[in-house]
Amino acid sequence: MLNFAVSSDLLQPLVPAGTELDKWRGTTYLSVIGFRFLSTRVHGVAVPGHRHFEEVNLRFYVRRLERDGWRRGVVFIRELVPRWAIAWAARALYNEPYAALPMRHAITRAGDGATVRFEWRRGRSWEGLSLRTSQPPEPLRAESEAEFISEHFYGYTRQRNGSTMEYRVEHPPWRVANADEAVLRADVSTLHAGEFADALGGAPRSAFLAQGSPVAVYPPIRLPDT
Repeated sequence: MLNFAVSSDLLQPLVPAGTELDKWRGTTYLSVIGFRFLSTRVHGVAVPGHRHFEEVNLRFYVRRLERDGWRRGVVFIRELVPRWAIAWAARALYNEPYAALPMRHAITRAGDGATVRFEWRRGRSWEGLSLRTSQPPEPLRAESEAEFISEHFYGYTRQRNGSTMEYRVEHPPWRVANADEAVLRADVSTLHAGEFADALGGAPRSAFLAQGSPVAVYPPIRLPDT
């Protein structure tokens, strides 16, 4: 998880109706996340050839006020997967901005730490993100930056008619290890959009490796018009 501090004005036009930008101690974050899906099932059914795969996404953070308090969620700007059928299904079911590209990953362990790399290929060139840790993952600290980045349990998508879809994501708290170094190497201006090139062109504000867990993603619902 590579996290970049950005101007709220950059993301405000992308905020779905009924939500608002969620900030950590006054800072607005844009994150690039790489991870693996393992033993994936859709409605309890494993699809052959589509159970294990990589994903890299670009996301930011929002919240929505409900009767029981704030619901904290994410909005995806771009999601990359290695198979077109996965991208098609995610667009059809959730209207998420998926694209399919050849992808690969590598995990090298050294002592208590690890070096992790996720890459995708466009044309003849490989792009990607990587980080290195030297310490083992530890439980999240309450009200920490890592907790803010990790503990968003809803997804929000803007529909073509301007309405908003909400879906719930469920997983136990993750353990995390701060990165000693982290790099994003990609032509962001053509992969995502030109307006994010400057924001993602420098070093991330923070980066960490999260230890995975079982995750459940629930069907989306359409929010009432506000």
